[in-house]
Amino acid sequence: MLKRPIIVRYGEIGIKSPKVRRRFERKLISNIKNLIECEIELTHGRIFLYPEDYGKALESLGKIFGVVSFSPTVSTTTDFDSIRDTLQSYLQELIQAGLFSGEKSFAIRCRRVGEHDFTSQEMAAFCGSVVVEETGAPVNLSKPDFKIYVEVREDKTYIFHQKIPGLGGLPIGTQGRVIALVSGGIDSPVATFLMMKRGCSVTMVNFNNHPYTSGSNEKILKIYQKLKEYSSGSKLNLYQVEYGPFLEKCIEEAPPRMTCVLCKSGMYQIAEKMAQKEKALAIVDGSSLGQVASQTLPNILATRYSTSMPILSPLIGLDKVEIENMGKKIGTYDISILPDSGCSAAPRHPETNAELPLILETLENIEAHEELEKTLFSLRLLK
Repeated sequence: MLKRPIIVRYGEIGIKSPKVRRRFERKLISNIKNLIECEIELTHGRIFLYPEDYGKALESLGKIFGVVSFSPTVSTTTDFDSIRDTLQSYLQELIQAGLFSGEKSFAIRCRRVGEHDFTSQEMAAFCGSVVVEETGAPVNLSKPDFKIYVEVREDKTYIFHQKIPGLGGLPIGTQGRVIALVSGGIDSPVATFLMMKRGCSVTMVNFNNHPYTSGSNEKILKIYQKLKEYSSGSKLNLYQVEYGPFLEKCIEEAPPRMTCVLCKSGMYQIAEKMAQKEKALAIVDGSSLGQVASQTLPNILATRYSTSMPILSPLIGLDKVEIENMGKKIGTYDISILPDSGCSAAPRHPETNAELPLILETLENIEAHEELEKTLFSLRLLK
């Protein structure tokens, strides 16, 4: 019976200093084990998985940050007779599955790690002769229809035909925790995903603007479940704040055009207070420069001025189409476009060129600090 380990490759982890690299490798392996029941070996910059459930392992690896690519393989000992037997069996599997035939040109791609009494080219030539003998397929080294990879590592050899792309990035949990402002819209879930990709643990917070919105949590809970698929089993909490009372105060006591700016400023201030409790190091939002009224440069300055913590906006230079395409790729877009009531608190003519002194004066006049402290009491864990 053929042994079938999965080779898992990482990328930028490999260029870290030895100490940091070991820490990141340990975290990546821990994240893999959170999702996959398996035995794991780490050697020469490769992770080898021996999973109990092969199909589940392949599905899970595609959603683990830090994994650049992975390959289902068959393995054998590094001697020519064993490699011949294993390659012949593997070819029969490919032929029966309709993946390869003698009508397709092929190439062997071989790489070695360790000391051997043959070169990579000699091993590639040997394996190529086995394929020709078994199938009659023509060799084409420049533009083959089909590639077979042979990876020789010391006394073990791995044969495979797939390099399945992973998500890349860094393992979640290597870069600290952030507070992500997440709505039911398109942008903020994508921004949250990107920070997870850069190795951040995430605490999500949603602002329920009822009665200015429907108050339904259906979309945000679905978005949470989708993002949780990428959390590598690490803690991903979703909190919610009842934000309607603060919005009401803004609408009743401040100029109408300022509502959006005051609303966003309040969100950042609440997120900062949450960050202190969660031991988070930054706030994340889905801002894209100039996309909506609160995201012009003057308004970005005005909304963030009252917050001392770093606010990260990974989408800041992307346009809407780029963000939508990313949302489609990760599975949040179809949830985000589900019909909802919109926000009736938004003014017809929102401020787009906020004057910082006037915004700060208005926040003081409406006693925003005290009102936001009250709002914090409504904070509750949704998931």
